[in-house]
Amino acid sequence: MTTAPLTSPTSGVSVGPAEITDGAELWRIARGSGELDLNSPYSYLLWCRDFADTTAVARDASGRPVGFVTGYLRPDEPGTLFVWQVAVDGSRRGTGVAGTLLDALSARVAAEHGLERVEATVTPGNLASDRLFRSYARRHGTDLTREVLFPSASFPVAGHEAEVLYRIGPLGPPSA
Repeated sequence: MTTAPLTSPTSGVSVGPAEITDGAELWRIARGSGELDLNSPYSYLLWCRDFADTTAVARDASGRPVGFVTGYLRPDEPGTLFVWQVAVDGSRRGTGVAGTLLDALSARVAAEHGLERVEATVTPGNLASDRLFRSYARRHGTDLTREVLFPSASFPVAGHEAEVLYRIGPLGPPSA
């Protein structure tokens, strides 16, 4: 199912599904975020090919990607969208792009697959992501719970913060 891009008057971007050609720009935006675990450029290309239906890309007026959210439906909980990464180009941070992306993606996933909840992991030091997911839960009038999913000792590198699981839901039917 092809979904027309959503244009947001507040953030000045259009949001639509990922295309394979977006992979390099998504990698660039992730690298510039300063917060994300950077994956290989190859993985962003694959993500745009294999998970395009659960990925959203924000584009400026020229069509250039300026933000993205990647996610997937959990195999053991197909009504749960796990948000893998959210990143916005430095020139667009603080303008509502991340919230627009998350709202657009969850609305699209709800319409195409059904959606009961959204999950994501956030490190304790990532205040922007904490604010993003708390705000999303408030906008959607639902609960947000948090628990440590992966303690820092689970990671093979010293100094990696724990990953805290944010569970948002239950979500209602999409708004008209």
